[in-house]
Amino acid sequence: MDFEVPEKVKVITGMMDEFVEKELIPLEPEFLRRPFREMLPVIEEKRNLVRRMELWAPNHPVEYGGMGLGLVEHGFVSESLGRTPLGHFVFGCHAPDAGNIEILYLHGTPEQKERYLRPLVAGKIRSCFSMTEVEMPGSNPVMMDTSAVKDGDDYVIDGQKWYSSAADGAAFAIVMAVTDPDAPPYMQASMIIVPTDTPGFNLVRNIPVMGHAGEDYASHAEILYQSCRVPRQNLLGREGYGFVIAQERLGPGRIHHCMRWIGICKRVFDLMCSRASRRIMSPDGRTLATKQIIQSWIAECAAEIQAARLMTLNAAWKIDTLGTKAARYDISFIKFYVAGVLQKVVDRALQVHGGMGMTDDTIIAYYYRHERAARIYDGTDEVHKMSVARKILKDYEGRTVR
Repeated sequence: MDFEVPEKVKVITGMMDEFVEKELIPLEPEFLRRPFREMLPVIEEKRNLVRRMELWAPNHPVEYGGMGLGLVEHGFVSESLGRTPLGHFVFGCHAPDAGNIEILYLHGTPEQKERYLRPLVAGKIRSCFSMTEVEMPGSNPVMMDTSAVKDGDDYVIDGQKWYSSAADGAAFAIVMAVTDPDAPPYMQASMIIVPTDTPGFNLVRNIPVMGHAGEDYASHAEILYQSCRVPRQNLLGREGYGFVIAQERLGPGRIHHCMRWIGICKRVFDLMCSRASRRIMSPDGRTLATKQIIQSWIAECAAEIQAARLMTLNAAWKIDTLGTKAARYDISFIKFYVAGVLQKVVDRALQVHGGMGMTDDTIIAYYYRHERAARIYDGTDEVHKMSVARKILKDYEGRTVR
């Protein structure tokens, strides 16, 4: 396919690039040093600017106040906004709300859409997605302890979740819980909407990630559900279809993540090249950029960023035109490949910056802390590699290749 950026998207991303450069990157020193809630008033000012520019919620449905961009179009947007940790949040297309908006739009009842979807797209409330469990392997989603037992017109939810991103201050959670333990493994769990002010919803803590617990949107929570009772009308989609809905959420979600990672790669690559060109290493004025090892890193990073970008756009195009099932290999490819490129580029940018790279004087250390998890969440790299390899090798069973 041709990856020529459509003119409409060029205009949109051009405006976003300028906004990121002038309005958001200058906020990063404060973002890195101040509690997130202290930053919210100025962040909300920036969000209102975005609304007035009519760039709010680029990937969300037009009828609910978004721009309605397709997956490939939003891929370019995500790349632009990924250059700063504030980008997606300020433009109203941030995780986990973005994924929750998708599944509410596809599977929500009219009442659920009015109560939860509309204010979520508008940025009036936030949400979280509560799936990963403390004692269960996230790499095997059929292993789940959290249960939702029917009691009259209610579900009673019990279980322990963690890494429920942005739960601190969220209005509701979408919870994965076992509703029928006797069903086939992939039909046991359902998704249920749980308002966070429901008795029995207990936010235990914001989990410190490499020493940083964070708060509000910028956090990952441990949640204890203790006899948490919600109406059965809070079921999202059909009972037993939690894993099916989760897969619908994960395919496009990985495009969002991967293109955001490309934006991060481009940002730290720029910082790395600038540092190498300016950092004098000898009395005769030679810089880091004259060192062959640095030149090799820069060449490799540039090639790998480009390869990762084209792989991701190809996967987005397949999902848009052929459907998620046709793109299942491509989705797995980009998940582990782009995450690996991200880690390599960030690590080399930090190395080129030396001691400064370990500090918060640049954005690199923040990305090093918070994006290492890219190789873990949404399925570990190793699981994606094994899954793809098995599918590929299955095509060779009984075949002789000459």
